[in-house]
Amino acid sequence: MITQIGTNAGYVWKALNKSGRLSVKELKKETKIKTEKELFAALGWLAKEGKIDGAEKDGEIFFWLV
Repeated sequence: MITQIGTNAGYVWKALNKSGRLSVKELKKETKIKTEKELFAALGWLAKEGKIDGAEKDGEIFFWLV
C-alpha cells in the first residue's frame, strides 16, 4: 500500500508540475488515480514533504506545487 501511495504521489507531482494549479477533479482525471481516497493519500504524502499547497475556492479544492 505504501508503495502505491508513493507512486500515486509521483503522478500527482508530475501533473501539477505540468499544469500548475489543479482541482481535485482535474487531478483525478489527469493522473487516472481511481478513487478520491487514493488521491488524497497521495496528496497527504506530498503535503507532509512540503511539496504542495492548496486552497478552497467556490466549493472546489485546488492544489499546486510550492
